[in-house]
Amino acid sequence: MKIHIDDKVLVIAGKYRGKSGKVMRAYEKKNQVVVEKVNIRTKHIKKSQGQPGQRIQFEAPFNASNVMVVCPHCSKPTRVSRIMIETDGRKRRQRVCKKCNQALDNA
Repeated sequence: MKIHIDDKVLVIAGKYRGKSGKVMRAYEKKNQVVVEKVNIRTKHIKKSQGQPGQRIQFEAPFNASNVMVVCPHCSKPTRVSRIMIETDGRKRRQRVCKKCNQALDNA
């Protein structure tokens, strides 16, 4: 999955199209992401001994194909490519913006 935690993303499909936020969690096996202040759900908790009933609001996960990464350099929603770079004699993959060819990873 090309979307990682702390990426800024824009929702491009579904009920929340046009909203943006930071990725809080990414479930790679399910191909789902949890985005801050997007897809808010309410869970009702039944009262139990000594605790009153309550309603909890939380961000629910949704499919990663419904979001695009926003490039921190050009501030546009973009596709992500991977290139191989060599640092300290070791090869590693780095995520790159398709529009401006700048690295998306912090390191």
